[in-house]
Amino acid sequence: MTKPLWAPWRLEYIQQADELEGCVFCLAAAGEDEDEERLVVHRGVHAFALLNRFPYASGHLMVAPYRHPAEFGSLSDEEALELHRLAEGGMGALAETYSPQGYNVGWNLGRIAGAGIVDHVHLHVVPRWAGDTNFMPVLADVKVLPEHLVETRAKLAAAWPS
Repeated sequence: MTKPLWAPWRLEYIQQADELEGCVFCLAAAGEDEDEERLVVHRGVHAFALLNRFPYASGHLMVAPYRHPAEFGSLSDEEALELHRLAEGGMGALAETYSPQGYNVGWNLGRIAGAGIVDHVHLHVVPRWAGDTNFMPVLADVKVLPEHLVETRAKLAAAWPS
């Protein structure tokens, strides 16, 4: 018997995809009143953390500066330190909420290195669990997430260390 896959956010994204213009990080940075819609989990002074709409794993966070730097070397000292601190805070919120067994933390700089958004530097924080890679990405090019992104965002925002 075939079991259906449920990804409720996909239809919402597909319907809005043609309407989205501009940098997703700059759009998310622009207004706190849209944090839930933009999946912003936490805001700092120079940078903020948000969920990835196309996550490698449940809870996949990205940390980006409010400013729009295209080059890694153009981050200010304040931005670089806060990006690090927000990644650390994100790992704390993920640990409290989902108890991952490890993390991948890193920069995808340039399209050839895997950056989907190449002109706004950002850091990825990906929680990992033993056996978290299953057959779905291999056989069907599908990733199964057990929870709606809006619910994940609310849980991580509530668990963010102060």
